[in-house]
Amino acid sequence: MERKRVVITGIGALCPVGNTVEEAWRNAAAGVTGIDFIQRFDTSKLEVKIGGEVKNFDPTTVLDRKEVRRTDRVTQLAVAACQQAMEDSGLEITDENRYDIGVLVGSGIGGIGSIYDSIKSFLERGSKAVSPFMVPMMLPEAASSKLSMLYGARGPNFAISTACATGNNSIGEAAEMIRRGQCVAVITGGTEAGVMDVALASFNNMTALSQRNEDPKRASRPFDADRDGFVAAEGAGMLILEDLDHAKARGAKIYAEVLGYGHTSDAYHVTAPLETGEGATKAIQRALKDAGLQPEQLDYINAHGTSTPLNDKSETLAIKKALGEAAYSIPISSTKSVTGHMMGAGGAVEAIFAMMAMRDSFIPPTVNLDNQDPACDLNYTPNVGVQREVNFAMSNAFGFGGHNAVVILGKYGANGNGK
Repeated sequence: MERKRVVITGIGALCPVGNTVEEAWRNAAAGVTGIDFIQRFDTSKLEVKIGGEVKNFDPTTVLDRKEVRRTDRVTQLAVAACQQAMEDSGLEITDENRYDIGVLVGSGIGGIGSIYDSIKSFLERGSKAVSPFMVPMMLPEAASSKLSMLYGARGPNFAISTACATGNNSIGEAAEMIRRGQCVAVITGGTEAGVMDVALASFNNMTALSQRNEDPKRASRPFDADRDGFVAAEGAGMLILEDLDHAKARGAKIYAEVLGYGHTSDAYHVTAPLETGEGATKAIQRALKDAGLQPEQLDYINAHGTSTPLNDKSETLAIKKALGEAAYSIPISSTKSVTGHMMGAGGAVEAIFAMMAMRDSFIPPTVNLDNQDPACDLNYTPNVGVQREVNFAMSNAFGFGGHNAVVILGKYGANGNGK
């Protein structure tokens, strides 16, 4: 049976640089950072006081007050981003098609805020103070299930949790469901709301975070020799994936086609990547094979680029091993330099940025790249974005536990099989 083609017909995002796709992309393309001192809670007990927060978000604009009390921020962000994506797509879920439309939305951490608040209430005020909704609020699949209920999608509904690779794994597996004919459309993406004191304390104690409290806007500096860790961030990115024939039949606009997906495991360490980059190399190679592309056909790479000493070096090595000499001529950037690291939401938002790069023929910059690490010797588009036609873009995402997930997107028609 011929494999079905998968296209993206709707997108939505909330992240530290904007609460819509257009706002976020405009700022990312201009190199405007969303990283600053944390405002949502008291950081006096923390060594690290900076992060990438979603700003000016009122969950009551997308959920009624009762539902806000019964959902974690991780779900609220997902609902807001999904509302944008569904409106953008124009996809209608009806009695006739609802069992053919799935939801696959992941989170790296899930409802950690609800867990924390409930434990605090239990310790301070006893068992009766614990919300009966604590368990459904904290579950990793809470966002995916909430979206299925809100829109009446009764196809497959589940969550993937692969740490910081979650967004890419969700997109890739959603595409596979459509390719094999299980669904005609899937609501997919990633969401994260882990910028909170206990999580930051843990990340800091493992020496993963940047310590640049004195200069937050310059703290995230992927591939720079002076990088000292990632900046924790929150956000949500949602995409509507469809069977190409289904999208064409309803006259949907098409942003891009999901061409390739590769995923592997380092099977090495709970937090550190393989220094050889071997696992990431294989994921990139498998994504290229799945897409039917040669390395030199890639026009842009949105790197995982976390700003940690280990990741940026091993990712650079993986790109060079997977792409050979072509690696040196392909523009690369890490938009985490402006958003910070949104963990489970990162891959989804970054895939959206890759699509915007295609639409606008523009490579966004890696900001704060002032002193490039000699071990990171590729073209990371330092500080200023550049105009360039983008027909094929690759987005990398790697997560704690050794998860490697790579997605390749193509401009619809760029491979000769489109309109």
